Amino acid sequence: MTQLPTRSANPFPTLASATLRPAGSSTTARVLLVLGGAAFVALCAQISIPLQPVPITLQSLAVLLVGAALGARKGAAALTTYLAAGAVGLPVFAGGGHFLVSAKTGGLTPTFGYLIGFILAAGLVGWLCQRFGADRTPWGTALAMLAGNIVIYAAGLPVLAALFGLSGQALLTAGLTPFLIGDALKLALAAALLPGAWALLRRR
Repeated sequence: MTQLPTRSANPFPTLASATLRPAGSSTTARVLLVLGGAAFVALCAQISIPLQPVPITLQSLAVLLVGAALGARKGAAALTTYLAAGAVGLPVFAGGGHFLVSAKTGGLTPTFGYLIGFILAAGLVGWLCQRFGADRTPWGTALAMLAGNIVIYAAGLPVLAALFGLSGQALLTAGLTPFLIGDALKLALAAALLPGAWALLRRR
């Protein structure tokens, strides 16, 4: 009896696995990729404009790039590692910040919801890239990055509203509208970087 070939749930390899193949499949390589992704996000978090209550950083761009490059599982693992590093006191957050709890109030920091959204966004973007090859084209990359950004705000804004008692326009002014222009620029940059990286890989 002829056995039909099974179709992979994620038919598109990640940029990291395609670049490092076959070495990228080893346990050591996977661990290093996760740690490297977390370190990359931490580095980009230090490039920030100290806006209150939520700073403007390159962090979200790094989150989405890590998700796209590593895939859903390793991308989410990298961001979980990043948050764990901050939770134990390492200065990995924007402006060298650390901890997920405010020392002044004893409650959650204003960025807590966004940080949780980072894990979800990295996982979603990674899934879109692995399942549909979203990072192969500029438009696909842009749509994946847009979906990731929506997830970040969907997680961040409710926490910000609860902490500060904000709603409506006041909430959007504090946690959304200051970031839209920057998000558009980051999206355009990612839409150029990821398909460009794939084009270079194919030539190699």
